[in-house]
Amino acid sequence: MSEPAQVSVIIPCYHCSNTIGRALASVVAQTLKPAEVILVDDCSKDATLAMLYRLQTEYGQDWVKVIPSPVNAGPGTARNIGWAAATQPYIAFLDADDAWHPQKIEIQYSWMIKHPEAALTGHACQQWAKTNSGAPSYSVNDDSAFTRVSKNTLLLSNRFFTRSVMLQRAIEQRFVEGKRYCEDYQLWLEMGFAGLACYRSNLPLAYLFKADYGESGLSASLWKMQKGELEAYRHIYKLKEISLLQLMGLYLWSNAKYAKRVAVSTVGNAFKAS
Repeated sequence: MSEPAQVSVIIPCYHCSNTIGRALASVVAQTLKPAEVILVDDCSKDATLAMLYRLQTEYGQDWVKVIPSPVNAGPGTARNIGWAAATQPYIAFLDADDAWHPQKIEIQYSWMIKHPEAALTGHACQQWAKTNSGAPSYSVNDDSAFTRVSKNTLLLSNRFFTRSVMLQRAIEQRFVEGKRYCEDYQLWLEMGFAGLACYRSNLPLAYLFKADYGESGLSASLWKMQKGELEAYRHIYKLKEISLLQLMGLYLWSNAKYAKRVAVSTVGNAFKAS
């Protein structure tokens, strides 16, 4: 049996008793398993914490850690709690209602080991219906699979979904405590403007089971997400990484994207209702 990847998987959990089993099963099914999984309960008021302890018993307390948070502070804070408890040099994030391709860790971790200059990597994601089964097999030895994402590219578009991200545990930056919308995007921007190398692959190594915009969960709150993105831009401006003119241009660009998301969401919801 091969040695586990030196990766700590962190999953923030909130009212997810119906989906966390599927998410964890996708970690168990990895062709290269991580060294540990950390489940952080964000002060759920339902049966989620009990489910986490059941999963810990099923998969072993030496592999699955459960950390209950005393207050509900959002996924960013929950990820920071897991980050502080992680023991491995690399961290991979997964959301409790998503899942991974079986080769996700094998491909991403192997590439990062070969490229230690990479502080963060991410990849494409694919929406699956609940009835989807099976996954294509990918080559692990393709060094061209990941390409550098510049800080200017990242300013125009969040290229990293949290469910896809693997990063070095030792970096100094963290999620903003208590920030609930676009807290991930703000962290990636901080890393990019700090000069840390970020890379992305087009391989769809993570699965989501709902649309990114317009359905249940945090992604349903389009205006709050929009405000979170604008706050992230203001933060970078306050760090004096961009000019006031650039900030105004980003506001216009962001608002145009927001209008498109609202239109897509409205049309999609109208289609479902018809």
